[in-house]
Amino acid sequence: MATAAQWIEGARPRTLPNAIAPVLAGTGAAASVDGAVWWKAILALLVSLALIVGVNYANDYSDGIRGTDDVRVGPLRLVGQKLASPTAVKTAAIVSLVIGAVFGLVLVFTSAWWLLLIGAACLAGAWYYTGGSNPYGYSGFGEVAVFVFFGLVAVLGTQFVQAGRIDWVGALLAIAVGAFSSAVLVANNLRDIPTDTGSGKVTLAVKLGDPRTRTLHLALLTVPFLVTFALIARTPLALAGLLAVPLAVRANAPVRGGKGGLELIPALRDSGLALLVWSAVTALAVGLG
Repeated sequence: MATAAQWIEGARPRTLPNAIAPVLAGTGAAASVDGAVWWKAILALLVSLALIVGVNYANDYSDGIRGTDDVRVGPLRLVGQKLASPTAVKTAAIVSLVIGAVFGLVLVFTSAWWLLLIGAACLAGAWYYTGGSNPYGYSGFGEVAVFVFFGLVAVLGTQFVQAGRIDWVGALLAIAVGAFSSAVLVANNLRDIPTDTGSGKVTLAVKLGDPRTRTLHLALLTVPFLVTFALIARTPLALAGLLAVPLAVRANAPVRGGKGGLELIPALRDSGLALLVWSAVTALAVGLG
């Protein structure tokens, strides 16, 4: 039976920046049009955190029962390493997703009914990433889904539920956050190319191959800093986003250095940290500007 510490590690806390950053960015975008609402920001954060934990447990469950995680070079997996039963992990995933849905309903009732459709799409995307008979994460669409759900939807949704509208600043922030979040997954899938190939999991990294996946990681980390310069049109304070450059350079170092396996774990960590720092300082900049 898994310990509490193993359950926490199974929730993949290193991915939490992917949930926190879009809410920070969306709140900054809302503040830039004088529309920030603190309690709605907190609710959006709770939704985002619950969904990403649900996604992680669902991924652990689905990959585990398929045997994809039988051979691991990365962090702990509850089902794959037989630390918890598939039923227990599936239940944890469902409970997390339901919690996210409940918090989301509060935002729906205080914003717009059609957000129910967006919420339903998010829940379906969370489950069918590696779940179901034809998971899209096994067909190379994982990075696209992360860009859409943890970039466009999360940032613009956060801005909308607070400000009642979205604008070009929110759109640029959403693109940047989506690119950063996708970079985290690219680093993860780059590390797993050998084991995913052997288990039949066709990620985008498997499709592109090792060299082009490394190029993609660099390209995705570059996008947010291009957005930084574009945001100068709203406020010169947006240049504060460049404070995340050293973290992004450090994140890409193992990737451009040809590292593999466990040596790529720092790339995941630092990609997430760069995402969090960029989002925090840029949100503050556009909010004040």
